[in-house]
Amino acid sequence: DAGNGFSAVVSLEEGSGVVGTIDSYVPHVVGGVKWTQGWGAITGVVAYDSNYEEVAGKVRLDVNVTNELSLFGMFGYGSDDNLNDPTYAIPAGGRGFYKIWGGNWAFWAGGTYKFNEKTSFNLQVSGDEDKNYGVAANVAYDIVPGFTVTAEVDWDHFGKYDDWVSGADVVNFTGADKKNSVGGLLRFQRSF
Repeated sequence: DAGNGFSAVVSLEEGSGVVGTIDSYVPHVVGGVKWTQGWGAITGVVAYDSNYEEVAGKVRLDVNVTNELSLFGMFGYGSDDNLNDPTYAIPAGGRGFYKIWGGNWAFWAGGTYKFNEKTSFNLQVSGDEDKNYGVAANVAYDIVPGFTVTAEVDWDHFGKYDDWVSGADVVNFTGADKKNSVGGLLRFQRSF
């Protein structure tokens, strides 16, 4: 942190999982910059996947509209030529350790509205080039400082469902068994 709103990070990473863990002496490389001001922040990050020799990046804008309302938008882009190559011993299905979306691009947008000091409403929409879409909405309530209960409902659209059902070589990364799915969760979180 430079003390004027600018911060930066560079990391060398090993990865994890069968597809993500490095398979040679060359680590994954990640670099990011952020500029934070009273109105919000602009953040950018770029990552190099040394296993598949692919690059992915994201740019995010956060805006504090009022004391109660904050909004964000994020765009991701990644190369996937080698991630789609089925000749690898473990094919990645077009998704990598850093480019986890379908196709080359993806977007995320949403916001938070604070009703009061204890209660907030959060909404996020997302999508990618493979026509996968999602919506998540929740209400978070701080029962006491450090203990939050969140009730959430989610919707998912599997863009290549018809191809997957017909037996095409499509990765069903969510495990969805239908084109549109609805789910939810109730989360109890204790922070120390």
